[in-house]
Amino acid sequence: MSHNSFGHLFRVTTWGESHGPAIGCVVDGTPPGLRFSEAELQRWLDERRPGQSRYTTQRQEPDQVRVLSGTMPGEAEGELIATGTPIALEIQNVDQRSKDYSEIARRYRPGHADIAYDTKYGIRDYRGGGRSSARETATRVAAGGIARLVVPGMTVRGALVQIGDIAIDRARFDWDETRRNPFFCPDAGTVDRWAELLDAVRKRGSSIGAVVEIVAEGVPAGLGAPLYGKLDADIAAGLMSINAVKGVEIGDGFESARLSGEENADEIRIGVDGQPQYLSNHAGGVLGGIATGQPIVARFAVKPTSSILTPRRSIDADGHEVEVMTKGRHDPCVGIRAVPIGEAMVACAIADHFLRHRGQTGR
Repeated sequence: MSHNSFGHLFRVTTWGESHGPAIGCVVDGTPPGLRFSEAELQRWLDERRPGQSRYTTQRQEPDQVRVLSGTMPGEAEGELIATGTPIALEIQNVDQRSKDYSEIARRYRPGHADIAYDTKYGIRDYRGGGRSSARETATRVAAGGIARLVVPGMTVRGALVQIGDIAIDRARFDWDETRRNPFFCPDAGTVDRWAELLDAVRKRGSSIGAVVEIVAEGVPAGLGAPLYGKLDADIAAGLMSINAVKGVEIGDGFESARLSGEENADEIRIGVDGQPQYLSNHAGGVLGGIATGQPIVARFAVKPTSSILTPRRSIDADGHEVEVMTKGRHDPCVGIRAVPIGEAMVACAIADHFLRHRGQTGR
């Protein structure tokens, strides 16, 4: 199976399966001399880690990351210095329960990649989905921890802005609030409503979808290139590669269809520093595929988790019509843990374009 890598100059190749002994990735293209520590990478993995609330899967994985190559010790305790060679990262799997999937070894779960994998490769890993499992995304989060350090002054933050049909009140948007509740919700007034909704969803063994918003600030103007190297196209591709993502938008996205030309145009003036000052950001920080210097804004829609307790009609590998009820431990809303994954993918895409821009322009 090919296509396990993304990026060009900042390139990430992931490996491992949901129920294998470990998962990991190789990060190639990290600038030599970059300083970081395993603890800095662990910070982001801890935000994605399962089993931290009743609203996520109860699989107990510590997601402890180990740096295996591509660094040498720094002066400070725990500090690592990138040598410029490939950085290999490993995360052990410690809480697999493969027996939970024995009944579906030959049955295709509706909404999952089971039938698609079997059709393409003639084989599939029924134990949690193998490579199609969201377990793989932990490695992306680890790689994203490195990517965040590649672009000086860049900050990438994410928030859950909608679960089901309940959206946040943007008038109460507060980034600090996202770290005070289990949903990465930026609106304190919506937290209890989401908790009530997800408790009901979880009790009936069902699932529900969500919308995640990622904002990257401190992104230098000029990153990206027309026509086939657009920054927003690569961000969209990275977000779309996340499991269960079915839609991506940049800036106002689909809401742009409701606007007039006058409303949609981001007017420009000269700021006090003599630099262009945009009066709005409908474009989400990208024009013509090139960063404007404004915040990069991207949103993605996550479908409901396909693993549910309600029997669904399907077929098996022998051509029989069957009903499938998925056992095991699953997220009632995968959008929650998708927030740090989305942050990582945006960080990786921007880091890649930062290095490509520097290589092309020398600045």
